[in-house]
Amino acid sequence: MKKHCVRILSAFLGLATLALAAKGESVDHIAVNVPYEFVVDGTTLPAGRYTVKPIGEQDNKVLVISSYENHAVVMVLSTGISEKASAGQPSVSFRQVGEQHLLSKIQTDEHVFTIPVRESGK
Repeated sequence: MKKHCVRILSAFLGLATLALAAKGESVDHIAVNVPYEFVVDGTTLPAGRYTVKPIGEQDNKVLVISSYENHAVVMVLSTGISEKASAGQPSVSFRQVGEQHLLSKIQTDEHVFTIPVRESGK
């Protein structure tokens, strides 16, 4: 009987820990598939799956854009952050200049980040 109570208590504590960890996750963290090569503040990144998240909890102006599959990481300082005003899925927006797709905006569940647009030095 005592072992049964210990198992139930252990399971409950494990679930409580998972719930607290999930609550602490950043809502400004998104994952996105980009079907083409694109430029982030002058750095060209290949097509692929990317995650975007703030570098820290307190200051969310600096974003990390990374791809495990492409072994690519870039940090960018957003030039503007606003509260998300409308409903909609998290997304990224690009400005096309010639053949280049320049990342210009990142929308998460909570915020819209404006990204400086600078062409790559190709």
